Amino acid sequence: MAAQNELRPIIIKKKKVSGGDGHHGGAWKVAYADFVTAMMAFFMLMWLLNATTEQQRKGIADYFSPTVPIARISGGGDGSFGGDSPFSETVVAQNGTGASDRRPTEGRQAMGMEGTDHSAEELEQALMEDIEDSLMDGGGDARVSDETLDHVQTRLTDQGLVVEIFARPGIPLFGLDGITPEPWLEDLLSVMAELFGTVTNGVAVAAHVRSDPIVVAEDTTWDRSTAQAQALRTALQRVGLNAERFQRITGHADRSPAVADSMAIRNDRVEITLLRSLP
Repeated sequence: MAAQNELRPIIIKKKKVSGGDGHHGGAWKVAYADFVTAMMAFFMLMWLLNATTEQQRKGIADYFSPTVPIARISGGGDGSFGGDSPFSETVVAQNGTGASDRRPTEGRQAMGMEGTDHSAEELEQALMEDIEDSLMDGGGDARVSDETLDHVQTRLTDQGLVVEIFARPGIPLFGLDGITPEPWLEDLLSVMAELFGTVTNGVAVAAHVRSDPIVVAEDTTWDRSTAQAQALRTALQRVGLNAERFQRITGHADRSPAVADSMAIRNDRVEITLLRSLP
């Protein structure tokens, strides 16, 4: 019996244990790839917010907007690539933002805001807001620096878009003669003329000056403010603004100070108003 047990073959069974590695076939790699992609998109977004201007961000947003096929300020092509824009003067876009035939200027055609869903007042308001945004963004022109824009304040009123340009300590509006615009002001006026050229609204120019010292025998504030307003009108015409656009030129002397101290340099300022054409 013992001999038979010695001749019986010995069988060894090995049991394989699986599932302990936790990888589950590599599904974690897909999740990790999604995480890396999301982080890359996040850092690209942060970079774009830091490296672009407000106008550029608006253009990017319009490009990706599912309800706007092209940016509102985009028109058709030009030259050999010319074509008709869906916002042209003779076409009313289906989304209610077609242009108006009543004022077929290049700016209104490009904006294409007048249509079945927009009144003339809304169109004019939108155009003025767009001009205000473009101006405060430098008009897309390298000539307008951040330092220059520190001299500018804008506001929309019942009269229209008011652009106030004021002097700062050590940086006057005009030269020693009091009527020749400083070079930085000339550059700013050039950009304003280009922006105002996209519409046909009238323009008003007003000038304010600070008070003379009390010891001055003769009050020159009226003459200085009137001369500066005229010099501003001349400068705007020189850089391309049509002379027929000017509706009024006003010198306010020192009668409407911007700050309590009537002799403060902040009171040396000019106001250029893009007038509303509608009552």
